[in-house]
Amino acid sequence: MFNSVVAANRAAFAAFGVNPDEDLPTPAERIEADEDLPEWHVSISADHPDKLGVGDSVEFTKTISENDVKQFAAASGDTNPLHLDDEFAEGTRFRGRIAHGTLVGSLISAALARLPGLTIYLSQDLEFHNPVRIGDRLTAECEIVEDLGDEQYRLTTRVKEDDTVVIDGEAVVLIDELPDDS
Repeated sequence: MFNSVVAANRAAFAAFGVNPDEDLPTPAERIEADEDLPEWHVSISADHPDKLGVGDSVEFTKTISENDVKQFAAASGDTNPLHLDDEFAEGTRFRGRIAHGTLVGSLISAALARLPGLTIYLSQDLEFHNPVRIGDRLTAECEIVEDLGDEQYRLTTRVKEDDTVVIDGEAVVLIDELPDDS
């Protein structure tokens, strides 16, 4: 059945003059250091970006794609069929494929990377509450809840799809000043 759906999609693309096998650049091929891609959304609440404090927050939003899941599987070595095999995943409690939990949790890291300065993870606790499907648009929300001194902060971390929490947690980060040549 899957192969017939793929063949039908290819025929439909061809009818409109679109070649779905064209070598389009992946996000990994388009990204540069300290850059955002157009399909992402970032917001930060810091009133004084040069000095973060309790109550400051950052959000990072993106859609989890098929390519994200495949690249994560290749990079991590996590080839669990729950993430990669439609037929296998249909027979599980999830009734279909889901994204890797750690891939979804990495959106928290993406949000923290947008804080002013050089953010360095010291710890992260995660609780996985709901599965994420390919095509879900997610937002990682991080809020500074405690200044621990020495440029270290404790943050609440959450990943949501609309109003549904998929991951809840807490992180501790160190935020250094950027080197002078940045």
